[in-house]
Order: sequence, then C-alpha cells, then structure tokens
Amino acid sequence: MESLLVSIGLVALAEIGDKTQLLSLALAAKYRRPLPIIAGIAVATLLNHALAGALGTWLTGLLGASLLQVLVGLSFLAMAGWMLVPDKPSTLEQPARFGVFLATTVAFFLVEMGDKTQIATIALAARYDAFYQVVAGTTLGMLAANVPVVLLGERIVGRVPVRTVQRCTAVLFALLGAAVLYQAWSSARA
Repeated sequence: MESLLVSIGLVALAEIGDKTQLLSLALAAKYRRPLPIIAGIAVATLLNHALAGALGTWLTGLLGASLLQVLVGLSFLAMAGWMLVPDKPSTLEQPARFGVFLATTVAFFLVEMGDKTQIATIALAARYDAFYQVVAGTTLGMLAANVPVVLLGERIVGRVPVRTVQRCTAVLFALLGAAVLYQAWSSARA
C-alpha cells in the first residue's frame, strides 16, 4: 500500500508544471473533447509507466540489494534537483487525421519518454519491487495532475503556484533519497 500511495503522491506533485501537463492544456484547447483526451492520457501513461516499471523491477533482480539501494537513493536526489528545472511546452504537433484519442495517446507516450515521471517510475519500481502498485500509482498520479487541466483548462492556469509545488516536490524527492541512502548505509554497517 505504501508503494501505491507514494507513487501517486510523488508523480502527481512532480507533474505540476511538467511538459506533459502543458501538452494536456494544449490538447484540451485544440480539440475541446475531454473524454478522448483523458482516455488517451490514461492509455499512454499506463503503457509508458508499465515499461518503466518493468525496467525498475528488472534492475531489482539484476543488481545486489545494497548497490540497488544506493542507486535508487542517488536517483531520488537527482530527481530532486531535476524538479527545480522548469519544463518548456512541447513543440510536438498533433496529427489531426488520427482522431483525438490516438493523437493524444501517441503524443503523450512520446513526450513522456525520458520525462521526470518516467524516471521516477523506474526508481519507485526498483525501490519497492512492487510493479503493479507502482505502475497503478504513477498512472493515477499522472491522471490526478492532468485530468483537472483537461477539464478546467485555462480557468486553472495561473492559479496554481507551480514553482512552489516544484520546490516542495524537490524536497520530498530529496527526503526520500536521503532516507533510502541512510537505510543502505545502516544495512551495510550491520
């Protein structure tokens, strides 16, 4: 249960101000069809994060427990620093001939490749060794951050203190990284 809740919270916070959230706003403004956009975001995120979760789970079996803990702790600290770098809107054009759902799915999947939340999913899956809970949590976190943007669009832009949320998320990633590194250090001493 912890892996699910941590995954939801970290990804929902990390997504605020992210390029995929900006893409959600652009898709909502362009197509004005929220249901296929939300469905496309859900499918793309589930596929993308399932791949990331599988990689994280594979790394758990490949590396020794202590090395994996150190790498996960360092990756969380790197994520903390990365959270402080603001994203820019995506320049990816949406192919209108494929329909709103498919255009959203393809665009979201591609833009999410190598994104903060995908990297976080890899680290969370490696940390918790709970593939289904992490993928479900990161997907729900992504939807929690993007569905309001699709539904409310321009009404919420400017009301959310993006920089403050990014800083708070960076602190959470840093605390989680420090906790994992401390746990690795304590295990090595025992």
